[in-house]
Amino acid sequence: MKKIIAMSALLLAGCGNNPPVPDWQMNAQNGIERATAAYMEGNARVEAAERQRAHSALASTGKVDLMIRAELIQCAARVASLVFEDCAGYQKLAQDASPADRAYAAYLAGQATVADAALLPAQHQAVAAAASDQAAASAVQAIADPLSRLVASGVLLRTSRASPQVLSNAVDTASAQGWRRPLLAWLGVQAMRAEQAGDTAEAQRIKRRIALITR
Repeated sequence: MKKIIAMSALLLAGCGNNPPVPDWQMNAQNGIERATAAYMEGNARVEAAERQRAHSALASTGKVDLMIRAELIQCAARVASLVFEDCAGYQKLAQDASPADRAYAAYLAGQATVADAALLPAQHQAVAAAASDQAAASAVQAIADPLSRLVASGVLLRTSRASPQVLSNAVDTASAQGWRRPLLAWLGVQAMRAEQAGDTAEAQRIKRRIALITR
């Protein structure tokens, strides 16, 4: 996967002009990207192993800011997959978080304020600052990176702002990437909404697609 999430690039920021790159940086970067990819694909064993590899590399530096970013990347993947739980790893380090990291954590939790928007990664700023659900949906669709788009979609769903079009786009994004875990999650929401709307035929169609993925 060429790009997992923009924040992971920060682990190597400022090091491009100072070769050779220390092993810990490459191990951390590769571990985070592989762990995130494995999580999205539904491979828990590989995800756990790669995450441990990344955390071990970062811990060797004693740099809490990098540990915080790694935890936030992990939490972002879960929001993209509609796993809305406390970001426990980040919470343990939150007292040392920068304003930007606190803003991103609030965003993932669906609690970002207008003031937080300017501190977020660029691709999420318009989503957080959107004044209407339609504007937020348009901002999500404009995000080029697939994972960031799913994260933003997850934030909208978490804050009860996700329109049917947001759901459809999220399904298409996960499907195009072959990301089994978020695809099943977003299809599940689509099926539930179809049932709530009394559209039995549509709900059954979606469930047949889910069955195809899980067989």
